[in-house]
Amino acid sequence: MKSPKPYFVLFFVFAILLSACGAKPEVAASLPFILITSAPNASPTPTPFQPALYTPTQPSLLSYGVGTPTPEQILPTETASPTPISLVEATATVDFNQLFPTVAAPPVAEFVGVAPTSLPPLTDNETINFLLIGSDKRPGASYRTDTLVIAIVWPKEGQVSLISIPRDLWLYIPTVGMQRINTAYQSGEIYGYAGGGPGLLKDTITYNFGIRIDHTAMVEFDGFRRIVDTLGGVEVPISCAYTDWRLIDPSYDPENENNWWLYTVGPGQVHMDGDLALWYARSRSKSSDFDRGRRQQEVIRTLFTKALQTDTFSKIPQLYNDFSSTIITDLGLGDLLFMSPYAVNFTNANIRGYYIRPPLVSEWTTPGGAAVLLPNEAELSQMLIEATTLSTYAIERKVITVDVQNGAPFDTWDALAASRLNYAGYKTTISTADRRDYAASVIVDFTPGQDANQRQAIISSLNLYSANIISLPEANSPVQYRVILGYDYEPCFQPQDLSH
Repeated sequence: MKSPKPYFVLFFVFAILLSACGAKPEVAASLPFILITSAPNASPTPTPFQPALYTPTQPSLLSYGVGTPTPEQILPTETASPTPISLVEATATVDFNQLFPTVAAPPVAEFVGVAPTSLPPLTDNETINFLLIGSDKRPGASYRTDTLVIAIVWPKEGQVSLISIPRDLWLYIPTVGMQRINTAYQSGEIYGYAGGGPGLLKDTITYNFGIRIDHTAMVEFDGFRRIVDTLGGVEVPISCAYTDWRLIDPSYDPENENNWWLYTVGPGQVHMDGDLALWYARSRSKSSDFDRGRRQQEVIRTLFTKALQTDTFSKIPQLYNDFSSTIITDLGLGDLLFMSPYAVNFTNANIRGYYIRPPLVSEWTTPGGAAVLLPNEAELSQMLIEATTLSTYAIERKVITVDVQNGAPFDTWDALAASRLNYAGYKTTISTADRRDYAASVIVDFTPGQDANQRQAIISSLNLYSANIISLPEANSPVQYRVILGYDYEPCFQPQDLSH
């Protein structure tokens, strides 16, 4: 059993950055939107994928600064093999160990010609967009940015969209060519791209998704642990139990297989210190990159909610000084202090979660033999449009608060159900039930209008077949609905299945 690779996300900085909503960003020069797509029935072999050849309107697929493909190499003759050539074949042989002795070079991009489909940018000046990066970068070692989360923020409306990007997404990286997205940052750092790694990663996101990135923030292993521990740990609502390999003790040698055991968390609300939160957010030996993206967003939401409930934002100067050496970001302390008051616009129901996963992508093997994920244009476009558009659900539900009580004998079900309603766009509170032996769940309707459709939307969000309804119209009630969970409630759910 191999040790899990180091993947994690910038949770704490996200909590601060969501408060950074006061100033409008300057309009960045828009790059064309392009989706590199696969056929609907793409197979693990490269045969079904037949992209168009390179045209003069497409940005050139450059090599890594050691030679440029000739026209004959870019445009094969009719007698040439139909298999796309790679830049490994089209460029001179280079000993990267001599050029960069302390940092391993990223893999050379494969040449796959594509015809860009230009679409207008999906985000406008009303949003501020962040790219949250988790990396295993260490001095003198190769690294990847295997955790990538886009955070789109609407400051006036108090809405946020999170988009998790899988590390194996195969797309066009400007000046590089076709490669996995997790290689873009390192390529930008090594080969002198304008703006370095963040610059190339931002341009890659804009080029392929049509989403302008205004700010980036990256954190590494130790920085993440310190952040969570400094905040006193986090209470993560885990609706579905999760099991994976974990080091018996953080000090043990990860290369020794005897130092690992299968560890299970949940279901329930679990207190996590920095080490446990890191494991939960990055492990995938028994799951997948897609499930890991879901868990990362769980922890992001938890930290954001905690920041709103405490005086975290008043401690920004202290926290900034404590963690400036472990966080790489283009936001300074002055920026955070100026924009932090806007955090009051957000509640525990402001975050919508999106995940680039099947059927938005399909597995594919490149001509060079790499197993990657190809975007499926129609499905991915639909998701991106939804994620970059103000949610009508959120606007309608903004005035609705649901109080959750646990009437079942299973501890922390109230926290799990409240989290689930947050995913669906409802603000929640938690109070104590009169007893813990309800066989069936109950919904109490305090609204003057007694809207049956609105009640049903809450019932459906909790995946209850039905609920006993109590009508108690009360215009001055601090909450509009109360849900008392019964034995019939099933806490496990998939966030991507909920309507935002």
